[in-house]
Amino acid sequence: MKTILMASRADLKERWSEFKSENPKTRIRDAARELDTTEADLLATGLGDNITLLEGDFRELLKEVTSLGYVMALTRNDHVVHERKGVYQNISFNNHVGLVLGEDIDLRLFLGDWKFGFAVHEGDRYSLQFFNSYGDAAHKIYLTEESDKGAYDALVEKYRAADQEGMAITTAKPEKKAEEPVGDIDTAAFQAEWLTLKDTHEFFGLLRKYKLSRKEALRHAPEGYAYQIKPESMKAVFDAASETALPIMVFVSNPNCIQIHTGPIKKIFVMGPWLNIMDPAFNLHLREDAIDEAWVVKKPTEDGIVTGIELIDKDGVMFNQFFGKRKPGSPELAAWQELVEQAVIRK
Repeated sequence: MKTILMASRADLKERWSEFKSENPKTRIRDAARELDTTEADLLATGLGDNITLLEGDFRELLKEVTSLGYVMALTRNDHVVHERKGVYQNISFNNHVGLVLGEDIDLRLFLGDWKFGFAVHEGDRYSLQFFNSYGDAAHKIYLTEESDKGAYDALVEKYRAADQEGMAITTAKPEKKAEEPVGDIDTAAFQAEWLTLKDTHEFFGLLRKYKLSRKEALRHAPEGYAYQIKPESMKAVFDAASETALPIMVFVSNPNCIQIHTGPIKKIFVMGPWLNIMDPAFNLHLREDAIDEAWVVKKPTEDGIVTGIELIDKDGVMFNQFFGKRKPGSPELAAWQELVEQAVIRK
C-alpha cells in the first residue's frame, strides 16, 4: 500500500512542479482543480522537504496556538477568503465543536472531519494548515513578524507525525446534489414560527423542521422579513460602512470552520471579479461573480430585529453573511439598519 502511495505521490509531485513553473502565480487551491487533485494531496508531495505531517489530537494542538502570539487566521470556501490577525484566546471544546473567542480571532470549529494537518514552510512564510478528508482546507494559521517562531517550532516538533511518508490519499468528494423541488408546505405556520424566533440560531432548526433550503426559506419569509438585492450592492455596503466607520460583523464559513470579523472596515477596492477589504488586521476577498442570489434577511430575537445580508451560490449554499456589530443582550445598531436600507439595490 505504501509503495502505491509513494508512486502516485511521486507522479503528482512531478506534475505539480511542472505546473508551478508554467503558472507561478496560480494559487494552490486553483492548481489542485487544474490537476484534478486536492490541495492536501499537493501539499503532501512536499513531505520530507518543506512540509511536515502533523498527528495527534488537533484540539490539544489548537489550545497551544495561543503560545504563537500574534498570527493570521485564514478560513475560506470556494468564493471568499477571510483573513484576520490577532491572538488565539479563550479556546474551548465540547467534544469536536470548538470556540475561539479572542478579542480579534473569533472562530467556531467543527473538528469531526479535520483529517490532515501540516506545518508548511514557503519562503519566509510559516503556517499550520488543516484539511478535511476530501482534501479541502478547513483552517490555516500563518505566523506574522510578531509571532513567536520558537513556540511554532516547538509545537511542530511536538505534533510531528512519526511516519512522514504514509499519509493516506484524500477521499473522493461526493457530487453536489441538485436542489430538490420543495413540496407543499404550511406557509402560514412557517411564517408564524419565523415571527416568534427568540434567537438567530433557531433559524437552522426552522429550516430542518419544514425541510426547506435556504433559498426556499427566504422566498417563503413573512412579508418584509426577506428581500432580494442585486449582487453589486455589496460594494455599496462596504463603501458605506467604510465612510461611516460603522463596525460590522463578517462571517465566512466552510463545513469545518466559521470565522468572524467584528469591527470597522476601511480600504475597499475591486480587482477583476474580486471585491476586497484590505485593512492591516483584516482582509476579505469576495468573488462577486459567485453570488447567485443576495438577500437582506430580518430575524426577530429577544433583543429585537437582527438584520443580515446573506450571499448564496448557484448550488444554494450560503457562503458569506454580514451583520452590524452587536452582542447578545443588546439591540442591533439602528445605524446598521439605516445603512442597509440606504446602500443596497433592491432586485
